[in-house]
Formats: sequence, structure tokens, C-alpha cells
Amino acid sequence: MSPRAKKILLLLLTVGLLFGSGRMQMALNRDREQLGLTRLSALENAPPVLAFTTVALGGFRGLIANALWIRANDLQNDDKFFEAAQLANWITDLEPSFTQVWLFQGWNMAYNISVKFKDFPDRWRWVERGIDLLRDEGLRFNPNDLLIYRELAWFFQHKMGQNLDDANTYYKQQWAVEMEPFYGADGTNFSALINPVTAVDQTNALVLREKYKIDPVFARKIDEQYGPLDWRLPEAQAIYWGALGLQKAKEHPDKVKPDDLITLRRIIYQSMLQAFHHGRIIRDPFAKTVSLEPNLDLVAKVDAAYVALMNEDEKYRDHIGNAYRNFLKDAVYFLYENNRLAEAARWYKVLGDKYPDKSILDSDPESFPRNLTLDEYAVARVQSEVGDTSQERITGVIQGLLARSYLQLAIGQDDHSVGYRLLARKVYDKYMSKISKMQSNIARVGLPPFEVMNRNVLNKLLDTQQPVLPFAARAVLRTQLGLPAEPAGPPAGTISTNTPTVTGTNTVETEVTNSAAK
Repeated sequence: MSPRAKKILLLLLTVGLLFGSGRMQMALNRDREQLGLTRLSALENAPPVLAFTTVALGGFRGLIANALWIRANDLQNDDKFFEAAQLANWITDLEPSFTQVWLFQGWNMAYNISVKFKDFPDRWRWVERGIDLLRDEGLRFNPNDLLIYRELAWFFQHKMGQNLDDANTYYKQQWAVEMEPFYGADGTNFSALINPVTAVDQTNALVLREKYKIDPVFARKIDEQYGPLDWRLPEAQAIYWGALGLQKAKEHPDKVKPDDLITLRRIIYQSMLQAFHHGRIIRDPFAKTVSLEPNLDLVAKVDAAYVALMNEDEKYRDHIGNAYRNFLKDAVYFLYENNRLAEAARWYKVLGDKYPDKSILDSDPESFPRNLTLDEYAVARVQSEVGDTSQERITGVIQGLLARSYLQLAIGQDDHSVGYRLLARKVYDKYMSKISKMQSNIARVGLPPFEVMNRNVLNKLLDTQQPVLPFAARAVLRTQLGLPAEPAGPPAGTISTNTPTVTGTNTVETEVTNSAAK
């Protein structure tokens, strides 16, 4: 055989072997995928550079990623956060399908790095970057990963929604400013987002979908089930991402681990409880502040959420049931303290019917027997809450005592009125005295001045636009307090001369205002 023919034969053999190897590799990849042996599947919608990197580097990606992890850790220890953040982007590029990489990097930015900064705007940038990382990038490459949905929801519920971070009120304010152009002044403007007519509505709907990854149709479905929620607040966002995670679990049951579901369900009922505790935004245009107060209209929806989630999760039913019982106790207490006595009595009966073998008050049950009347229960709760350091509950105690003080004054029970007011002052002083021993906590969980809280409660009772008391009761109360009489029949739509109500917890230092969609 001539040398030329031999070369041609070898070339043909090489081409045939390469073709056969490729076909065999495709079959092996398919079998590995079906057997669950492949941890890294092909990325969808990946940028060209990332797609090339994940294929070209092959097994060397792990070695490079390890080196980057070590370098990023050293930089963070030296407080070189911005370079460490750039390395975090490279690490996620190299390991885009490893869930724990996304969870760690998001948590590291929102929790570990953010608290290294004293200025609240700097902290907020890192918290928002952690949210963006999971929402915009993590879910892009892992759209069915329940752990990322849970972590994203947790950032809204815990980092922003609770008060464990000194800057939590600033986070809430910044998020409300971002969300108000979409959801409007009442936080539930879904019609303009789902069926936009004007150019502004169309822009808002597009920005909400593309930047914040919120589907207004699904959001309205969630609001109908769990609301009405104020979608300018972080709790509504937490419920959205938790519910979306549960929806993905239904669509892809093969990717679900049983213990992942309880974390999503817990996000929902805990966020519902938080929305009940402080789910309403109240503005004071004179003091240029906003504050949060309980959303008592959510009681029935929170109750339904607990019951439904207990029925869905047999394994953790008792665990959810303990939280449900605590919610019922809070519901009775908050309703009673806000003078919604008929509703308080109804839920007090529900509490007794569903938990007949449990002491209604956990603290010193021998001092608080099971057969308490509603009034006795409320007074006992005041006694047990006086020593509590929960800002929300102490605020509820003080507001309730002040409200009952004015109600007693309106019906001529002057001695009772003075007693309730003095008790409110004692509760306030004891709470502030307790937290004053921990100076770092005053800014985070301190209360407004007592006179401000007293004024806000009175303004709510005397409000003519959303009356709490009938006209006659308001007239008596104004007379007792030496205030000018109000018009006998104010025309609908007129502006009251009373200062708008500013009650509740988590006072934000600057007013939430409308802003253009970003």
C-alpha cells in the first residue's frame, strides 16, 4: 500500500473513531442524566462566555473555584469587600448549578458583609445585592431549586421584616420607596399592573416583571389567598417567593426533598404572622414620618393559612399547631386591646375550642386558670407582657391601655380612665428602663416618646374620616378634654383637622414618597 493511501485510510479511521466516540459520549451523558449521576447539566440561557467557560475548563473548574474561595476569604478577612464580591461573581460563574454556592454568597453579602458598614445606605446596598444575586442570577440558572426560593424569601422576612438589624427600618423604607410606584398608595394596585393602559402603567408592569421578577398575575392570586397585603412591605414579598417555591415543587415533584417543603411553609405562616403584627403603613405628614401598626383585618386569613398548611404537612402538623395556638392568643389580645371586642370574643372561643387542654397563659398557669373570662384574660396578658421586651407587644399594650383610658373617660368613668393611663405609663417606663440597660438596643427597639404615642391614640379615636367612635362619643370626649367641637356632619371627602394617626412600631425616619420606576 502506498504511503498516500495509508494516510487517507488512517484519516478516515480517525474520523470514524471520533464520530463513534462522540455518539458514545452523548449516550453516556444521557444515561448519567437519567440515573442522577450528573451534578452539572447544560446551562440554559447562559451568556456565551459563561457557557464556554463551563465546557472548556471541564474538571479544572473545581480547582480554580477552590483557589478563588481561598482568595475571597482572605480578602474578606482583610475587609477588602469589593474585590471579594468580584471574586464571588467568578465563583458563581464557575459553579452555577451548585445551590450552596448561591446560598452562601447571597447570605455573605446580606448578612456578613452588610453589618461591617456603619452607614445604613451602605448596608442596604449589600442587602439588596444579596437579594439580586439570588433572584436575578441564582434562579436564572436554577429555576426549580426550592432552597433558593426559601433563602430569597428569608431575606425579606428576616433581614428586612424583623428588627434584629439596627438598619431594619431603613431597609423597609427603601423597599417601600421602590415598590410604591408599582403598587400605589394602598399597596395593592394590581389592576394597573395586569392590564396597563397608560404609558406609565406599561413601564411599571415591564420593570416589575423584568427587574424585580414579580409576576403581577401570580401576585394577585397570592393576595387573594393571603391578603389583602401591603405589597410595599417585605412580608408580602416573602410570602410571594415562598408560595412560588411551593408552586415549583408541585410542578417538579421529582426535584423535591420532603424537608424542603416545611421551610417554605414556615416562611408563609411566619410572614403572615408578621404582616398581622405590623402590616399597615401609617403616615404623619406633619412629622414627616411613617410607622407600622398591626393589620387586624388579616386575622381570618392568617387563621386559614395556618389551618391549610397544617393539613398539607402531616409530619410537622404539631409543630405548626404550636405556632398556630400562639397566633390565636395574639389575635385575641390585639383585637381586645384595639377595642374590637366582638371579634376578640369570637377568636377567644376559637382558641378555647381548638386547645381545650392547654393553659391559655403559659406563664405561671396556676395563677391564670383555664376558665378566665375575656376581660380577665386580657388583664392577665397585660400582667404577663409588662416584663416582656418585645417591641411590638409592648406597643400594643400601651396603645390598648391608652385607648381604653379615653373610652372610659367618654362614658364618665373618670377613675378607671386615670387608672388605665397610669398603667400605660408604668408599662412604658418599665420597658424603656429595661432596654436602656442595653444601650445598643435603644435605636432598634425603643419606643416613641410617651406623649407622641398618647397623641396618636387620641387622634385615631377622634378621626372623622374613618370613625372609630360614634359622633356623640367623640363630642363627649372632646368636651372632657377641653377640645374644640367638630362639625356635626362633615361633608364626605373633606380633610379632617385632626393629625393623621401614627401608631405602632418601627418608626421610619423619613416619609415614604412616590418615586419613578427604576
